[in-house]
Amino acid sequence: MRVAVTGAGGRLGRATLAALADAPFTGIAGPLAWGRPDYDLDDPGAAARLIARHRPEVIVHAAAWTDVDGCAREPEVALRRNGEAVGHLARAAAGAGVDLVLISTNEVFDGQRDDGAGYGPDDVPNPINAYGASKLAGERAAAAAYGWPGGRAPEATGAVSGRGPEGREPALAILRTAWLYGPPGNDFPEKIVRAAERARASGEALRVVADETGSPTFTADVAEAIVELIGGDPWAGGIQHVVNAGAASRVGWARTVLERLGIDVAIEEVPGSTWQRASTPPAWAVLEPGPATFLAEPLRPWPAALADYLPLLGRQLASRPAAPTDGPR
Repeated sequence: MRVAVTGAGGRLGRATLAALADAPFTGIAGPLAWGRPDYDLDDPGAAARLIARHRPEVIVHAAAWTDVDGCAREPEVALRRNGEAVGHLARAAAGAGVDLVLISTNEVFDGQRDDGAGYGPDDVPNPINAYGASKLAGERAAAAAYGWPGGRAPEATGAVSGRGPEGREPALAILRTAWLYGPPGNDFPEKIVRAAERARASGEALRVVADETGSPTFTADVAEAIVELIGGDPWAGGIQHVVNAGAASRVGWARTVLERLGIDVAIEEVPGSTWQRASTPPAWAVLEPGPATFLAEPLRPWPAALADYLPLLGRQLASRPAAPTDGPR
């Protein structure tokens, strides 16, 4: 099976390519890595050219402009890269009979939920920032290209038999995830460690946001879920939420990282408004996985996934100088 991954150099793109390389259905050649300059979100014709050249059977669209503050400052660019570019890709893929796995985000929701439950695949999106709005535009463009009535999945976790242009229409799966971390670093855990080091050196407390809660999710686990989806028969289409189980506040996540790495630093819990930002993140960014029928079992709890990542993070920290940061958040 020919599987292409866009955003091949990004955090989730790298993890997905690594997981697909070990999958039996990709063969000796492995997956196709689509990244710049061949695949560029600012090039409307890039997707059609690559589909014609490589003739994939499945595309995992992990490419996106994920700079949420940059999206807020330039919403028209965000819409072009995260909305219109998805439309170009989805129409080209659907027209060629190619299945599409579109990666989306918790930020399509407003974060105002107060009942302690995560947002499910059937909950109505209502983004409050430009990044979330652009990603929702991408979801709707893909849904229209694949003929979903009203831009929504006929069934949130519906399954479609078969694959490819022979025997059925091509299928779309929208996978929303949240608070991703993993190689190549410069993620929330690394930023927290770097900020803690600076705080200790200055004799000050580490300030971490306490009023944002989400679903910390390891890219390697999402990548394995994508492999299960693609390799499944029947093929699970519709909208799926793929996150590690459980929820944490930013400060709770930070405390876990630092405690497990043996870093002792005073922590001051602060509101998100402490840092002036162009974008407004959802305060409640928790996704409910729902009945993801393509998974053999739900993704593990986030602390277990984090425990697997921390040794790698330690090696990353030791191998390179600190990256610039505007605060740990």
